[in-house]
Amino acid sequence: MTKSSSPSRLDAFFGNPAAAVGMAVVCNVLWGSAFPFIKMGYRLFAIDATDTASIMCFAGVRFMLSALLVYAGGAALRRGPLPMPKGKNLLSCCGLGLWQTAAQYTFYYSAVALLTGAMGGILNSTQSFMGVILAHFLYGKADRMTPRKAIGCALGFSGVLVATLGNASGSPAGVAYMLIASVIFALAGPWNKAVTQKVDSFTVSCLNLGVGGAALLVIGLVLGGSLHPQSFGAVPVLLFLAFISGAGYVIWALLMKNNPVSRIAVFGLIIPIMNVLLSAILNGEPLFEWQYLAALMLVCGGIYLVNRPAAGKKKEN
Repeated sequence: MTKSSSPSRLDAFFGNPAAAVGMAVVCNVLWGSAFPFIKMGYRLFAIDATDTASIMCFAGVRFMLSALLVYAGGAALRRGPLPMPKGKNLLSCCGLGLWQTAAQYTFYYSAVALLTGAMGGILNSTQSFMGVILAHFLYGKADRMTPRKAIGCALGFSGVLVATLGNASGSPAGVAYMLIASVIFALAGPWNKAVTQKVDSFTVSCLNLGVGGAALLVIGLVLGGSLHPQSFGAVPVLLFLAFISGAGYVIWALLMKNNPVSRIAVFGLIIPIMNVLLSAILNGEPLFEWQYLAALMLVCGGIYLVNRPAAGKKKEN
């Protein structure tokens, strides 16, 4: 029973309410730091906003490294290699990687190059609200739109309008790319959920990140992209971005496995807050602009409402 001893200790730790809250905060802080660190990476690798090929190389290397970390984490938890799917399940996992990782992050990374961290983070938060709307049409009564969720979505999209209207720092192309990336992410949710019903979730993520990352890297190289570190900090930043994806997924998978969704989902409101704060600290972007602060309050309020459990369901697993 040696194989199950380590996962059982981890399950006990992540199932502890206090530990779960702490790890949910850690996970969302990591995810919230991605946008400003990507922008820092562009600067340290001297990648211009118009150099799409090198941007794709940068993203591809990050996600391939993340896939290795997810594989290592999953294998350590299982005390053995991850099971690999075959046939249609393998094709579905690879297709998901091309859609959720390669397609989504082609637009996402292009948007990062064109937007401030605060603007990008607020726009990216729309994926939470798009997912709620999509779930209503896909799952019906099992995940229907309620007045509370509708108000939350309205607040979230209002925040996006406040951030973008009359804001000269928001590139129209960058705004469009980020919104397209959010739509792709929302559409990938049901596909991801269906695949993980048949294939180990760590395997799905490993193939998702690995196949998508490889596609991005190959396309970037074919288009003439390359990576040229300009200082010692360039490679550590890239490795940290890989760690964010790999470690973030492992932590979130264990949290989702051992806790009610309502206990941890609400901590997603940390992501746009960290995005704005770290963009100001790391990249010298403005912090106290009324559009960003107002948008941030609306978006966080919306995220809270769509994730808050309904009355009488707070103990639901």
